[in-house]
Amino acid sequence: MKSKSTRLKYKRILLKLSGEVLGNKETGECIDPDNLAFMAERVKKIHKLGVQVGIVLGGGNIFRGLQGANKGVNRVTGDSMGMLATVINGLAMMNALESIGVPTRVMTSISIDKLAEPFIHRKAISHLEKGVVCIFAGGTGNPYFSTDSAAALRASEIGADALLKATKVDGIYTADPKKDPKAKKYATLKYETALEKRLKVMDSAAFALCMDNDIPIIVFDFFDGDALERVVKGETVGTLVTGE
Repeated sequence: MKSKSTRLKYKRILLKLSGEVLGNKETGECIDPDNLAFMAERVKKIHKLGVQVGIVLGGGNIFRGLQGANKGVNRVTGDSMGMLATVINGLAMMNALESIGVPTRVMTSISIDKLAEPFIHRKAISHLEKGVVCIFAGGTGNPYFSTDSAAALRASEIGADALLKATKVDGIYTADPKKDPKAKKYATLKYETALEKRLKVMDSAAFALCMDNDIPIIVFDFFDGDALERVVKGETVGTLVTGE
């Protein structure tokens, strides 16, 4: 049952998850059941609060187009393979969410009718308003665009209050904090600064699209158990990227 007493700052969000967080490098599994269950439980918590949730998953745990291009796979073909990988991840996430009682639909940008619904803007809005979690798979449906760009696009289309980029670190840093001990964390950033500094947490097309549509981006550590809940309630978590 959804809580009606909790005050939410972000009532409709687009959650961007990398495919890598689904996998397990130690066991070599592309989709680790424990990681999948962990992510599903995090989403369930904010769904119970009444947040309308759209999700875009990457496909890097299965296949990444750019990696394929470095191994002799044509870039367009490689990106197409990567898009299919996001569909596999989307179906896995749908199953994990529905197994714990969260109604979910996978909507794709590429025609794959026997497995998922096509992305139709008005239908996606209808699902969200009815409390159905929407997983947007297949990227943008075009090569040369990352799933970050797909997340920014879907966030714009559904009128999301914010794009939440879940990573393995607790925000955006001046450098990779795992490699540079002197790296400093940004509490807030302007879109223009993120673009000028070419910060790699998201690609430039995604930053630009969010800037054009005034959608704040929040980068946070998804493996912090209560971070997602705190974000939607408006608490200071991770790094906030806005035009202000």
